[in-house]
Amino acid sequence: MAVDLSMPILVVDDYKTMIRIIRNLLKQLGFNDVDEAADGTEAFEKMQGRQYGLVISDWNMQPMTGYDLLQKVRGDEKLTRTPFIMVTAESKTENVIAAKKAGVNNYIVKPFNAATLKSKIEAVFGV
Repeated sequence: MAVDLSMPILVVDDYKTMIRIIRNLLKQLGFNDVDEAADGTEAFEKMQGRQYGLVISDWNMQPMTGYDLLQKVRGDEKLTRTPFIMVTAESKTENVIAAKKAGVNNYIVKPFNAATLKSKIEAVFGV
C-alpha cells in the first residue's frame, strides 16, 4: 500500500463501538494516528485545529450528520481538499448520489472488513 500510513485520520461516529471497530481496522492496515469525534460539529472543530489526511465519517449522526459535515468541509477553503469517506448502514442510491454531488471521495456500506476499508482508502489515494 503506497498510502501514507503516518497521516492523521479522523473517525467520526456517534456510536463508540463503531469508532472502536474502525480504529482497529485502521490499526490492522498500519495506521496509528487516529483521532475520533462523536458528531459532525466536534469533527469540524477538530479539523479547524489539525490537518487530517483522511476523514472517515458516519452518515447518520445528531446534531450534525456526516452529510452536513461533508458539505461544511467542502465549503471551507482550508479543508475542501481533505479526502472524505462516508460510512453508512443504508445503501440508498439517492444517498450515494447526494454524497457524490457533495464531493465525497468514497462510500462504504456497513458491515465492512479491513479488506474493504483498505480498497476504499487505496481508491481515494489512487493506489
